[in-house]
Amino acid sequence: MRVPSFAITAAAAAALLAPGAALAQDAAPATGIQAGDVLVRARAILVSPNESSSAVEPAFPGSDVGVGYSVMPEVDFTYMATDNIGAELILGTTKHAAQGRGTLGGIDKLASTWVLPPTLTLQYHFNPHGTVRPYLGAGVNYTIFYSEDASDALEAAIGDTKIKMDDSFGYALQAGVDMDLTDRVFVNFDLKYIDMDTTATLNTGGAINQADIHIDPFVVGLGIGTRF
Repeated sequence: MRVPSFAITAAAAAALLAPGAALAQDAAPATGIQAGDVLVRARAILVSPNESSSAVEPAFPGSDVGVGYSVMPEVDFTYMATDNIGAELILGTTKHAAQGRGTLGGIDKLASTWVLPPTLTLQYHFNPHGTVRPYLGAGVNYTIFYSEDASDALEAAIGDTKIKMDDSFGYALQAGVDMDLTDRVFVNFDLKYIDMDTTATLNTGGAINQADIHIDPFVVGLGIGTRF
């Protein structure tokens, strides 16, 4: 029995097309994230200190120092080592005011400082191939304090004063979620707790006063990101 020629032609065409179809399927963009992806996010962050301090000693027993919140932009980069595990570097700088309390309560603003706290976290991403991807992270933080400046009110009360704040090294904890808008663009919500301590040294005409300040902020971020 002869097989019709059109049947042979159809079978040959199917065999030729099958590898191409498989390649097309492999090339289709994956949803979510996968190993090798780089995620870039831009966030607006609220840095809310959970602060406490010692007295400014020896001149001001019974005092302590408060630290105000700050709202600033931030950029972060995540490299996905596997589908689930990524490393994130957070970069941003914020400005904070220090307030007098207790026996320094009459001086509402003692000083201001800029804070640069680069933070590296190792993250575990749940549901990496889904459109909603929660994650948890933990890591380290190194905080640089710069452009410290005594307020006019402080200098009016005690004289010309120079302020230096020690840099800080501590841990960071993180939780967040990415939610896809397209196959490449997503919105992000992120919450961190950063262990951040410093010693502030006030030099007033050679008279030295110091205070140990625990800043320990919660950092709340909302933004948008893309993957490469």
